[in-house]
Amino acid sequence: MTQRALIMSNPFAWIVEPLDPNQPAKKFFNLNKLGDGRYGRLPFSIRVLLEAAIRNCDEFLVKKEDVENILNWNVVQHKSVEVPFNPARVILQDLTGVPAVVDFAAMRDAVKKLGGDPEKINPICPADLVIDHSIQVDFSRRSDSLQKNQELEFERNKERFEFLKWGSQAFHNMKIIPPGSGIVHQVNLEYLARVVFDQNGYYYPDSLVGTDSHTTMVDGLGVLGWGVGGIEAEAVMLGQPISMVLPEVIGYKLLGNPQPLVTSTDLVLTVTKHLRQVGVVGKFVEFFGPGVAQLSIADRATIANMCPEYGATAAFFPVDEVSIGYLTQTGRDEEKIKQIKNYLMAVGMFRDFNNFSQDPDFTQVVELDLHTVVPCCSGPKRPQDKVAVSEMKKDFESCLGAKQGFKGFQIAPDRHGDRVKFVYNGGDFELTHGSVVIAAITSCTNTSNPSVMLGAGLLAKKAVEAGLTVKPYIKTSLSPGSGVVTYYLRESGVMHYLAQLGFDVVGYGCMTCIGNSGPLPEPVVEAITQADLVAVGVLSGNRNFEGRIHPNTRANYLASPPLVIAYAIAGSIRIDFEKEPLGVDAKGKEIFLRDIWPTRDEIQAVERQYVIPGMFKEVYQKIETVNESWNALDAPSDKLYTWNPKSTYIKSPPFFENLTLELQPPKSIVDAYVLLNLGDSVTTDHISPAGNIARNSPAARYLTSRGLTPREFNSYGSRRGNDAVMVRGTFANIRLSNKFINKQAPQTIHFPSGETLDVFDAAERYKQAGHALIVLTGKEYGSGSSRDWAAKGPFLLGIKAILAESYERIHRSNLVGMGVIPLQYLPGEDAEILGLTGRERYTIVIPEELAPRMNVQITLDTGKTFQAIMRFDTDVELTYFLNGGILNYMIRKMAS
Repeated sequence: MTQRALIMSNPFAWIVEPLDPNQPAKKFFNLNKLGDGRYGRLPFSIRVLLEAAIRNCDEFLVKKEDVENILNWNVVQHKSVEVPFNPARVILQDLTGVPAVVDFAAMRDAVKKLGGDPEKINPICPADLVIDHSIQVDFSRRSDSLQKNQELEFERNKERFEFLKWGSQAFHNMKIIPPGSGIVHQVNLEYLARVVFDQNGYYYPDSLVGTDSHTTMVDGLGVLGWGVGGIEAEAVMLGQPISMVLPEVIGYKLLGNPQPLVTSTDLVLTVTKHLRQVGVVGKFVEFFGPGVAQLSIADRATIANMCPEYGATAAFFPVDEVSIGYLTQTGRDEEKIKQIKNYLMAVGMFRDFNNFSQDPDFTQVVELDLHTVVPCCSGPKRPQDKVAVSEMKKDFESCLGAKQGFKGFQIAPDRHGDRVKFVYNGGDFELTHGSVVIAAITSCTNTSNPSVMLGAGLLAKKAVEAGLTVKPYIKTSLSPGSGVVTYYLRESGVMHYLAQLGFDVVGYGCMTCIGNSGPLPEPVVEAITQADLVAVGVLSGNRNFEGRIHPNTRANYLASPPLVIAYAIAGSIRIDFEKEPLGVDAKGKEIFLRDIWPTRDEIQAVERQYVIPGMFKEVYQKIETVNESWNALDAPSDKLYTWNPKSTYIKSPPFFENLTLELQPPKSIVDAYVLLNLGDSVTTDHISPAGNIARNSPAARYLTSRGLTPREFNSYGSRRGNDAVMVRGTFANIRLSNKFINKQAPQTIHFPSGETLDVFDAAERYKQAGHALIVLTGKEYGSGSSRDWAAKGPFLLGIKAILAESYERIHRSNLVGMGVIPLQYLPGEDAEILGLTGRERYTIVIPEELAPRMNVQITLDTGKTFQAIMRFDTDVELTYFLNGGILNYMIRKMAS
């Protein structure tokens, strides 16, 4: 059906009118013409969902009943009402984008095999893919670090990049931003975000889903978006609406003004802890109140970026005058900016945060006085564990001796003062518990924010002028979110000082925060290992889960860019900045952090002078052609991809091998073994392969068998297009805590033999014997980054179901998308209460007639029975399950 025919059949076509009478061909759905008083009381984020439902209403995928439910949000918000949502676009980064393009290529093969037209498999919804997660910090603290790291990035990933370039040519409606351009979220904010779409003769709000949980960063600009699994994103790209439960909306009221020394990082870590306490999992958070007007778009984007860390689906700042000013500052077209404001005002989506009569209804309102925020960090193992900077020394020392856990390392009291001497580059040094060995100003959370980046630069300038230095063994790095950051740091004259302290630009992309921190110097690793030290990483990112940043940094703290530099200079987290100096100057005078900390006025003066529209225009005009290495890649032009059987990067996945057009009835799971018995807060970092490939791992053994040497292994992220590597890396995290064994290790017990094996090897033994598998786990299963392989990997291991106390939203959706059953204990029950050891065998009865969130019976080989909730939350999710997953459903639809 054409766009015009679709609109004409729309029951709401009568509210369509021109935005400007002088341009009758440019129309919009004027929601005010509904004459419905409920519209003006809706949260602004829900208005975006409503507009999409009305514009796409076809009485098939989107019904009038769905529109009525959204209008009636205030009444139905607590009732788990399902509504469809058609995002305006999809955004991908390359680690999640490669498997998406691999799946699309394999789907084309499957459609052809079933007798359909393979070219029907094409993005219908616009998709942007930014290559930003492949670069590592192999080189740092040298003037050519950027060039060397980028050369290595292409050397390691040439095959992947050629494949992506093939995808950009083979698939319509897909734009690919080459490597070296910046982090996906900042490129989205500064360049890709439309704010208002002008397409096919209609204006409508920009909105999106992305294959990265921090897609929410663009919510700071008033573009509603959130992270979904790669599997769900592929369905959206193929024109399917997202089926979502209409969310509750928490109104977060900001009041007052921030204190002079407080940064946006301090604010976001405060908000993260606060909203964790409030409880916002699965909900929208919408910011309002006069304090919002005090925040720049970069400040808002920092808060929105951390949305997954406080557990919400979206963290929305409606568009206001500050947003319009940002569009001007970032070099957007003036005529388009005018249209954006006119449209949003006409449709009732433009916000004045000082006009309290505009405040909508919310599920609940919580408040924060910006004046109460103090400088802080977060850690040592979770982003929600905020610590005031003034308490950092005391907090770390208490963590040292505390019981092993999120705030404990269980180091014996007599070992807290352990020191190890070592030699590095001819100099004598020593490490102890709390020594900083990684200090990284990372790409997305903070480098979108000129105030903290220029603050770091000015602090570096004052530190260098005072004679302060950073010890040479500390791995320091700066990975800007976009070329614009480098531009204004250079133009303002602070880049030179950052480089003097070791903070050279090492690359443009997601590096340290995702585990691409590269190797530490061998003498440092030996010293840490020798004394079993709790060494520290300090980074300005958003994730610090155990085992994520680097295997040798057991404690990792999130901090603002200026504090990253301060702790690098100090060399230890065990410093009280108020009482202890960072060092002494040439005259022997003690230099304290307060002596070199720049004032807000200093920072703002430099920002006004150097962060200008011209630099955004210059950087982004050439973004798609500036990388010569990308331009030189030779990619095939066929519409069907020719798989190379020798490739260890790109492999046709086995998901569709036995697919038929006819549906198979669901089968019960009989006598399943428990592969893993896990606890609370198992993150996708524990499940999905990420970071370096350990030399003693099943994935390493596979790559060695294909003739590769360890230096050629690259990272799991770079090999996400090869299922043979990825399934071997599933549950391969060295910090995995499996209750079957008494240590952290990527291992489990194979019960038929009683042997302790790597998880993959145990799963293979079970599979060869024809045994089904399940996993037992606790609360918040699958929290952390949205990773499709956290669902694909378990599926390929033969895991049929997960039994958990609760799930992270995106991960549960991904499990559904792969046909893995997410089961949840009944309220008030868990493994301990039910007396489950995990050594039993489990039979899960799947009835032929299924309904959303129905209870199913589980019987153990001991004779015990109990019930669990089958977490298919909507009829659409049940349809996906009955098809064996979302992709199977889409193939059948396209091939029939």
